[in-house]
Amino acid sequence: MAGVRAKLKDFALALPGAVEDHPWGEDVAKVGGKVFVFLGGSRSRTITVKLVESHAHALSIEGAEPTGYGLGKSGWVTVPLRAPAVSLPLLRDWVEESYRIVAPRRLVAELDEQLTHT
Repeated sequence: MAGVRAKLKDFALALPGAVEDHPWGEDVAKVGGKVFVFLGGSRSRTITVKLVESHAHALSIEGAEPTGYGLGKSGWVTVPLRAPAVSLPLLRDWVEESYRIVAPRRLVAELDEQLTHT
């Protein structure tokens, strides 16, 4: 679990303008002052991302649920890192989707530019 979580954290923090923060005693990645992925504490078994396009798919994963504290109403989903239908590439896709929803347009454009030159 720690390996997947660490890889997701590294991926998230490599996105343009992403920074790490530690509100409520957990790790999060932010862009433009807004959280785009909650990584929990070091022993967390879930991540939380904001999804639109993949929202229904994420909720279909065993153990996934709308995020508490009213965040689920805004598209936030908490997903287990080790559910049978979850893979690292899929989780990365969801982290990127969440980033694209939260990030300022100029940073999304920067990401797109990076991806076209890869």
